[in-house]
Amino acid sequence: MSMFPALGISATGLTAERLRMDVIASNLANADSTNGVGDAYRRKVVSTAPASGERFTLPAGVGGAAGGAAAQGVAVTGITEDPTPLRRVYEPGHPEADADGYVTRPNVDAVTEMVDMVAATRAFQANVTAFEATKSMHRDALRIIQ
Repeated sequence: MSMFPALGISATGLTAERLRMDVIASNLANADSTNGVGDAYRRKVVSTAPASGERFTLPAGVGGAAGGAAAQGVAVTGITEDPTPLRRVYEPGHPEADADGYVTRPNVDAVTEMVDMVAATRAFQANVTAFEATKSMHRDALRIIQ
């Protein structure tokens, strides 16, 4: 494998994990946000899938490709709302309480979000390590042939 597809794969992973960390941070920031009586912020989740390779299609001759090669990686397919039910908390004095005294709170669990953040951070670090290893191998290869 040449340098460019390997770097492209790591770059897609870095982009996806950075977005995932941004969405998790948004979830944590809105963990207590309400949107009025009976409504609240809904937790967001990033969906990913293997990339089709269209973004990193290489020209003919680069990386040993005869007619152009498509690098693989990961693609963000969307950011969706978590369908789990919102929490109802009894707070009769709250200005956004319903007639029964319940306030609708987000379906964000701080522990789950922190676990997801650690996983996203580790995946980001793994992609950085792969990116740096690819650069190092190619730098050493260039040094050998000079």
